Amino acid sequence: MTGENSVSIQLLMYRNPVLLKGEIVKTIVKRLIRDEKGQVLIMALILLIVGGLIIAPLLGLMSTGLLAGQVYEKKMDELYAADAGVEDAIWKIQNSVPDFYPHEYPEPLIVNDKSVDVIIYREDIDPTCEEELRYQIISTGTSDDGTSTTIEAYLSVAYLDLSALINNAIVSQDTITIQPGNEVHGDVWLPDEEDLDLKPGSNITGEVRDEDDVSITWPTYDQLSSYYLDDVNPSNPYPDDSIDIKDTKTIGPCYREGSLAVDNTGDPDTLVLEDTVYVTGNLAFEQSGSHNYTINLNQQTIFVEGEIKFPSEHVSISGSGCIIALGNIDFHPSIISEGDEFVLVMSIAGEVEFQPSGDFTGCIAGDAHVQLQPGNTISWISPEGKGLDFPMGVGDDDKLPPVTGLSIESWEIK
Repeated sequence: MTGENSVSIQLLMYRNPVLLKGEIVKTIVKRLIRDEKGQVLIMALILLIVGGLIIAPLLGLMSTGLLAGQVYEKKMDELYAADAGVEDAIWKIQNSVPDFYPHEYPEPLIVNDKSVDVIIYREDIDPTCEEELRYQIISTGTSDDGTSTTIEAYLSVAYLDLSALINNAIVSQDTITIQPGNEVHGDVWLPDEEDLDLKPGSNITGEVRDEDDVSITWPTYDQLSSYYLDDVNPSNPYPDDSIDIKDTKTIGPCYREGSLAVDNTGDPDTLVLEDTVYVTGNLAFEQSGSHNYTINLNQQTIFVEGEIKFPSEHVSISGSGCIIALGNIDFHPSIISEGDEFVLVMSIAGEVEFQPSGDFTGCIAGDAHVQLQPGNTISWISPEGKGLDFPMGVGDDDKLPPVTGLSIESWEIK
C-alpha cells in the first residue's frame, strides 16, 4: 500500500470509523463461510452413525412394548370376563337358582369372546342359627390361546327368618280384639300391649309381649310373593275360575291368574293340596246346598293376592299348612285337624276375622287387625317338624327363603 493510500485510509477511518469496521467484519465472515464448506456432510454422517446405533434397540423396545400391551389387554379382558362370572353367580345366589351344591355351570359363559367357567360352593356358617350361609365363587376367564385369569370370592348371605313370628299364638302389627269366651294357650304379640282389647271372660295363658320385649320381622308382600311364585308356573296358569271337588281331588302346583272359587256339587269329599296354590285375585270357598267338603292342606300353602273367604258351614280344614293372603281373611271353617298339626292363618296387610268351629292349633297373624270371635280355643305348639312351607331361615330344606342381606367378604385374583 502506497503512502498516499495509507493516508487516505487513515483519513477515512478518522472521518467514518464505523463504516470501515463494518467492511472489515463482512470480509472476515465471507472468509469463514468459504472455510466451512463440507462441514454439513460431516454432521449428517455423524447423525447417521448415531441413528444406526440406536434404531435397532429402539425398534426392539417398541416391539416389546406392543407385545406387553397386548398381553396386558388380554389379561384385562380375562379379568373382566371372570368378574362378570362372579356377578352372574351372585345373581343366581340371590334368586336361589342353583338347587344343588357344589354347583358348576353346565356350559361356560361367553363374555367378550372369553370362555368363563364358574363353580359355586356353599357352607353353613352357623348351623344353630339357620339364618346365614357362606358361598365361595370360583370364576375363570379363558382366552383362545389357553391363558386364563381366576377370581375367587367369598360371600355371606342372610335369609328371611320368620320363625319368631310364628312362635306366637296371635301376632298383629296393629291391634288385637279377643271376644268373650275365648281361650288362648300361647303367647300374644303386638306393637303396644295397650292395643290388646281382651274382653271379659277371655283368657290368655301365655305372655303378652310387644316391641319393648322382642322384635318381630314382618314380611312384605314382595318377599312372600317371590317365595311362593317359585313353586308354581305362571306361564301355564290354571284355565278355569272354579274348581268342583266332585271332579277334582288334588291340586297343586297351581297358578291362577284372577279369582278362583272352590265348591263341591257331589258327595262329601276332600281336596288335597299337593303343592302351592297361588291366586292373583280372590279365593272363595263356596257351598252349594249341603255338600260338605274338606281342604287337606297336606303341609302346603295357599297364597292369595286378594282376599280369602271360608264359609261357616260345610267346609272343613285338615292337616298342617299355611293360608296366607295380602288382603282380609274371613276364617269360619270347621277344624278337623289333629292337635299335633300346625296351621298358619296370615293376612299380610289386612284383617283376620277368626271364628272357626272346633279347636285351632297354630298361629293367627294379621297386619292391620286380628279379631277373635266368641267361643274359640287357640293353642300354640312348636311348628318345627310340621313341614310348613314358610320362610324360617335356612333350615334343612333345599328351598331357600328370600335374601335379606349379602356382603362380599373377599375378592381375590388367583
